[in-house]
Amino acid sequence: MNYRTHYRVLVFTLLLGLVQACNNTPAPEPYGPIPLERQLLWHDMEYYGFVHFNMNTFTNMEWGLGGESPSAFNPTELDTRQWVKTMKEAGMKGVILTAKHHDGFCLWPSKYTEHSVKNSPWKDGKGDVLKELSEACKEFGLKMGVYLSPWDRNHAQYGKPEYVTYFHNQLRELLTNYGDIFEVWFDGANGGSGYYGGANEVRKIDNKTYYQWGKAIAIVRELQPNAVIFGDGGPGVRWVGNEQGWANETNWSLLRRDEVHPGYPRYKELRSGHEDGTHWVPAECDVSIRPGWYYHPAEDSQVKSLEHLVDIYYKSIGRNGSLLLNLPVDYRGIVHEKDVEKLMALKEQVEKDFSKNLAEGLAVSATNSRGGSSKFDANKVNDGNENTYWATDDDVLEASITLAFNKPTEVNRILLEEYIPLGQRVKSFTVEAKVNDSWTLIDSQTTIGDKRILRFDTVKASKVRVNISAKAAITISNIELYRAPNLLTQPKVKRSKDGEVTIAVADKNIEIYYTTDDTKPSSTSIKYSKPFMVDSPTELNVIAYNPDNKEQTKPLKVNLDVSKKNWHVIKVSSGKIEEAQNSIDGDKNTNWTSNSNDDSPKEIIIDLGAEYNLKGFTYMPVHGRHPDGIVSNYQFLVSTNNKNWKIAASGEFGNIKNNPIEQTIHFKAVKGRYIKMKGVKIVDNDSRISAAEIGVITK
Repeated sequence: MNYRTHYRVLVFTLLLGLVQACNNTPAPEPYGPIPLERQLLWHDMEYYGFVHFNMNTFTNMEWGLGGESPSAFNPTELDTRQWVKTMKEAGMKGVILTAKHHDGFCLWPSKYTEHSVKNSPWKDGKGDVLKELSEACKEFGLKMGVYLSPWDRNHAQYGKPEYVTYFHNQLRELLTNYGDIFEVWFDGANGGSGYYGGANEVRKIDNKTYYQWGKAIAIVRELQPNAVIFGDGGPGVRWVGNEQGWANETNWSLLRRDEVHPGYPRYKELRSGHEDGTHWVPAECDVSIRPGWYYHPAEDSQVKSLEHLVDIYYKSIGRNGSLLLNLPVDYRGIVHEKDVEKLMALKEQVEKDFSKNLAEGLAVSATNSRGGSSKFDANKVNDGNENTYWATDDDVLEASITLAFNKPTEVNRILLEEYIPLGQRVKSFTVEAKVNDSWTLIDSQTTIGDKRILRFDTVKASKVRVNISAKAAITISNIELYRAPNLLTQPKVKRSKDGEVTIAVADKNIEIYYTTDDTKPSSTSIKYSKPFMVDSPTELNVIAYNPDNKEQTKPLKVNLDVSKKNWHVIKVSSGKIEEAQNSIDGDKNTNWTSNSNDDSPKEIIIDLGAEYNLKGFTYMPVHGRHPDGIVSNYQFLVSTNNKNWKIAASGEFGNIKNNPIEQTIHFKAVKGRYIKMKGVKIVDNDSRISAAEIGVITK
């Protein structure tokens, strides 16, 4: 062997030893509370469905009282396969069903009560919704969870020890007979008024101790060891502190668990968790796709918009939480068509936003990697392997990691993940982009956790840098970059009482074009840049236009009549006239409701400020979870002097209870300055009258 060959062998041997030494670099020690295996499996799910379907679906209630007859439960087209297929196609990975809600009615033939499907006309009492759902989940590959209300407004022994035994027995039934359960959901609403076997009284319990939670948890651990348990404080998964589907920007998966109990008064803390938490209890963000949790026909027009659902996605999954999206199955027993439409629109938009990971294959560098080892170097953040991660030395709590593009590239999303099997460590971070050879601050945030997604204005960057400050050695398993398309949604037109028109879209990068001359709008029409005045009757046609791909929405036609600048409410049947001005303020989100008075004529009189040739009127009913005073049968009267009145129109707003949209009524032209709307009949025989907005038609 000559010298040169010997030298090469020596160098190779030294390098091999160095590599082996580097690969033997120990991993960071776990820091703080860490997730259990079942919690890691839960984190992987991210997005799953809630189904509120039970007795309330058929009584049009949110919380039943418990005295409802089982005969009321009778879906005509119950199809759990349709539920699960819909969720699967929407990208969900599981479903949780309200097996028993507060009214106590059971969707399975429980042997411990007569208040169940076994005494309903559905399938002649031989049906079992839980069994059908379990079979559908197995067919389509979704995981199944169960909601079991601890509170039971039907059971005669509620509040006594006998009921706790009943509650535990039902829990055993659910966890024994329907296969693997991924989550057991316990509601925090407990105790109050109820039927209670006919007692019809108020019963209070100590929700910390009454249900013997230790025994209930032991039953779950015995029968479903892989299931996480949901509650205000877990123990496996916590409520996020609201029912709107979002977590705070700062969101720790940690909780001082022993402090939190059902009905925890400082529930807003749950939106962020506790940085000094004693246990790993991550947040689940629950929200319904409609205003209510159960199906109500009146909410068919109130399904959440695409932009709202997208925002929920980024503020739940994108903030270290999971998204539990509720679908109120209707009285037919299927997911309503309007809900399906919005679900699929959300899936399509999310797929667009994350269609191409721009970080794949990029060169990555970091200011520190653990022991200089390739086992923990920077390129582990974009190697596509969730089990590898970039880590810093134990004494390095602040470091930067940089991804370099081959050429300047547009980017507007960043996704980051910590390696959570070792705990949640990052307490703050910033994101910078190198644009035109200068570093620009994109965002400054706090926690990362299992997943953090940031949205920001599109920049053309040559590099992206993340600067991290942590409580222990940094462990980042994944960084992804995206250029999401602009969010194209239908424009929303609003006109003030003074006649000022405002047009808005969800994404500021979307352009708006409009016409006021009855022609079809295009990208060559008037471009909307600021509010404008419309005083006289005008047909406004509007489109939203995406300049990136030249896609546009279908034209939206809005008929604007005379402005309400000089309008005044001058008389109401009851209540304050000042509050009644909300019915003519041009804002459909404000409203007026009269006082409760059975003897009042239920009417409102408006001075238009000038005489017009009136050809019709519009009535927008009040929206919301519990709208009051909606007019179903009306009289509309016109006067020139506020003394002599002529009935211009009368009749019924067809199906307004179930479809509370704006009503447009035309009539034979009549001159008038004053208008009077009477509520001849009010939905549900309410003693009040209400209106979100009243208008006239002159064109």
